[in-house]
Amino acid sequence: FVFPTICPRCGSDAVRDDGDAVRRCTGGLICPAQAVEKLKHFVSRAAFDIEGLGAKQIESFYDDDQLAVKEPADIFTLQARDAKNLTKLANRDGWGETSVKKLWQAIDDKRDIPLPRLIFALGIRHVGEAGSNLLAIHYGTWAAFEAAMTRATIGSGAAWADLMGIDGVGAVMAASVITTFQQDAERASIDRLVAQLSPQDAEKPTSDSPVAGKTVVFTGKLEKMTRAEAKARAEALGAKVSGSVSAKTDILVAGPGAGSKAKKATDLGIETLDEDGWLALINGA
Repeated sequence: FVFPTICPRCGSDAVRDDGDAVRRCTGGLICPAQAVEKLKHFVSRAAFDIEGLGAKQIESFYDDDQLAVKEPADIFTLQARDAKNLTKLANRDGWGETSVKKLWQAIDDKRDIPLPRLIFALGIRHVGEAGSNLLAIHYGTWAAFEAAMTRATIGSGAAWADLMGIDGVGAVMAASVITTFQQDAERASIDRLVAQLSPQDAEKPTSDSPVAGKTVVFTGKLEKMTRAEAKARAEALGAKVSGSVSAKTDILVAGPGAGSKAKKATDLGIETLDEDGWLALINGA
């Protein structure tokens, strides 16, 4: 949406932050448009990636008075709530006993979620996959991350200094994370979600892997993992992941469709691996 001064969907103020081209609704979870988009982001491939629960299903469940998936936590209470309904999901068009059982299983399978995916799935403004991974690696556990964001003060204090000390985290991202955790409605929604989950601790970077200390660039299409998963694994093994090829690059991992980066790596004599070669290199680590 490109809003005027008032959001047409929920009536909240719409503001334009410095550097933004358009106004954004301040309504948060009370705005239907924002709530649905946050839910779509939550189930996206780089986030929870729940099989059978995509954008179409999210829109349907959000508008359904009985299913009422209004926030991420509702996804994980859906099975229990559906069991109490007279009109169960399995009796509705497009669904059956088998498809519903698969959905319940797919949802349960995601309760044990890697920490970087959980942080990314929250849809915090200015926090993408790379930033989520940086935060996860630095704090290590959900409890440590949550506690730090709860006690942090924007612009001052030890928690702020610690957050700003993460290479790759700037003031805009840091302030956005803290603000999210310290807004009552957003924080309550996060707490309800995490109560349904068992977040996995982040992998600690290791110094004795075959790629520790090396600079790695990924290019082209990866078929066995997402780009975020590949980057997280490389960083957990002590490598530095860069977005561009230079003389400082040690390894280029090139999937199908690799273009100018692959050519530049060849010109510079940089070791180039396909995805299988990369996995073979790191699997013993």
